[in-house]
Amino acid sequence: MSRYQAMFERLSERREGAFGAFLMLGDPDLASSAAILDSLVEGGADMIEVGIPFSDPVADGPVIQAAADRALAQGVTPPDCFELLKSFRARHPDVPVGILTYANLVLAPGRSAFYRAAAEVGVDSVLVADVPLFEAGPFAAAAKDAGVEPVLIAASNTPDETLQRVAKLGGGYTYCVARAGVTGAGETVNFDHSEMLATLKEHDAPPPVFGFGISRPDHVRSALEAGAAGVISGSTIVSLIAADPRNAAPAVRDFVASMKAATAPAMA
Repeated sequence: MSRYQAMFERLSERREGAFGAFLMLGDPDLASSAAILDSLVEGGADMIEVGIPFSDPVADGPVIQAAADRALAQGVTPPDCFELLKSFRARHPDVPVGILTYANLVLAPGRSAFYRAAAEVGVDSVLVADVPLFEAGPFAAAAKDAGVEPVLIAASNTPDETLQRVAKLGGGYTYCVARAGVTGAGETVNFDHSEMLATLKEHDAPPPVFGFGISRPDHVRSALEAGAAGVISGSTIVSLIAADPRNAAPAVRDFVASMKAATAPAMA
């Protein structure tokens, strides 16, 4: 049983949703990243999603782009990120970890080599944000060959035929966007995607998890009430790190705890 499957089954028994927390590895530096990763788990995050610093993160808004720039300025490389994840996995053997990245970083060492390296350090999933679904087959195949789940994206305007392909190729969870555009904390999020969720369920897609704009506990509750299995929040976490880079862990831990509390059945 994969870590994602075990997590979703455990949370289902408790009637809880999953809370996923995102951060950019290497921001503000590698040592601080390690401490902040631990603070996500201490705050109650059920799953972790991380970015690898990249110069052209087209799916990310200005907050996460700035974090990538800061990490790149520190000289952080993909091998550095894999070492961080290796040490995290040793400390937290059961928490699912996913990478959100871009095709250039996967293709530079070769698809198979990238996914094997991810698997070797305990990564559970990879979402390649700038690969369109009609080109996703080779990426998904290479991921599965290495024992890594290929996470795919679904949106409210995704045609049914395409959602069926998401269900067929995807693994781990299905990343459902809560709004158009790029990542970023904000007021405008929309969870009224009943047709999309119904189609994904009909075709046995991996559990739907909403991202993009999730920044408040009421967003968490609304997503779960709409039928999501969980949510992922990133830009608010990255903003907390930027506000106090050397002492971010306590603030991040408290934010995660407040968001995780909103997944409990009494508040759903």
